[in-house]
Amino acid sequence: MKYMLNPCIALRSWKLVPYAYYIKYNRNAQGLTKEEFELLTLCDGSHELKESELLRLLIEKGLCHPSTEGEQLSDWQKPLACENRYFPAINWAITSKCNYNCLHCFNASDQKQLVTEFSKAEWEQLLLEAQVCGIHAFTLTGGEPMLHPDFLDILKGIHSRGMYLDELNTNGSLITEEILDEMKQLGYKPLIKISFDGLDHHDWLRNQKGAQETALSAITLCIQKGFPVKVQTNVHRLNWQVMLATAELMDSLGVLEMRIIRTTEAPRWVKNSHDLCEGGACLSFEEYYDFGMEFTREYIAKPHRMKIDIWQFLQYDQTKLTYHKRPIDSGSAYRDSLPVCRGNRGMAAIHANGNVVPCMQMSGYYEKHKKILGNVKTDGLKKLLTDGDYLEEICTTVGTLAENNKKCGSCQYFRACMGGCRAIGLALTDDMFGSDPSKCIYFFNGYREKTDAIFKNSGSMWAEQQN
Repeated sequence: MKYMLNPCIALRSWKLVPYAYYIKYNRNAQGLTKEEFELLTLCDGSHELKESELLRLLIEKGLCHPSTEGEQLSDWQKPLACENRYFPAINWAITSKCNYNCLHCFNASDQKQLVTEFSKAEWEQLLLEAQVCGIHAFTLTGGEPMLHPDFLDILKGIHSRGMYLDELNTNGSLITEEILDEMKQLGYKPLIKISFDGLDHHDWLRNQKGAQETALSAITLCIQKGFPVKVQTNVHRLNWQVMLATAELMDSLGVLEMRIIRTTEAPRWVKNSHDLCEGGACLSFEEYYDFGMEFTREYIAKPHRMKIDIWQFLQYDQTKLTYHKRPIDSGSAYRDSLPVCRGNRGMAAIHANGNVVPCMQMSGYYEKHKKILGNVKTDGLKKLLTDGDYLEEICTTVGTLAENNKKCGSCQYFRACMGGCRAIGLALTDDMFGSDPSKCIYFFNGYREKTDAIFKNSGSMWAEQQN
């Protein structure tokens, strides 16, 4: 009998990851044994295969089925051997242009000297290389990505090459029913991440009259059209008091998740907010954690469906009664060969000028210090994902960090912290191996235990997730 891969399955091989497969619209590849991979490569409708226990197991796992007359593999499904290292996703700033003049952002509309974007030839070349490199998923960002004149053509280009739009970062001002319908026709239902910085504070931070009304209309429209929405919120000393009311509103609208991010000490934000409150507008790390705990205590006291992500601190889902501390104790899963940031290792970040950076949170620092690890427009994506400065930096291990930072390496919490967030450490120390002071405060001030106590004393049976 002849067999065929199921339509949602595609076989892939990379350097150091030779046997794997993608499930359509699932970002990360799944591993296979050599025997499983070799048998699945014969599931193309043209090979007679004998029944076996292994074949039966692959059918039960939903990877293949007996073929019918005329069935063929799509181009996306056909086995692809990639010479580069494994990267399932790209976080891509297709333009640095923005129509808002946000007080905290280096891509604000008045920074015209910084404006860059991908030309048609450049984005077409990047998509071609991404396909060859086995990229599966895209996050599009900016600036405001929907300002790119080829925005819809880029979406169609991703789709035509068998890849998909996983997430869209936007201020929401350009979202229309027509654009959402276009996405649906392509088979996309990306997570739409819309910025909203607090009731009656959003216009001020975005430096745009009517921004709050526009964002709320965009959130409502996306949800009505069946798209999942994640609201991204900056918190600081000027708006922390409205976060709970903001969350209550977002939950009532049907938002899937709210991500609350500590507004960091970026030069533009410090300049614009310096005189607005004593000591500056940024929450100290202690204030941020204390805010996160009090917000959580009040939020979970009432029933909600919206998930909460307090950046670099805590995630929880009230519908499942599960919570996830950040960072977590890796315990027996720890090894010196782990990358210093698993997020950076799994998603290539590309600035609008083509420069690659470990993550978008580091892009401002790298641009300011003219630190260039490579550029996809001049070097090509495949080369950067195969060898060179960029790959060396994002593959830096926690063992290497411990060797270069004796304070972290000898700390009793190192296996849980693993040096903390590299973006925070770099921004505050100018050292890629520098300590992240927020994690020192987190562990030595007992915030891990204090957080557990909130859920334990809530009156509900919460369970902690370890990964």
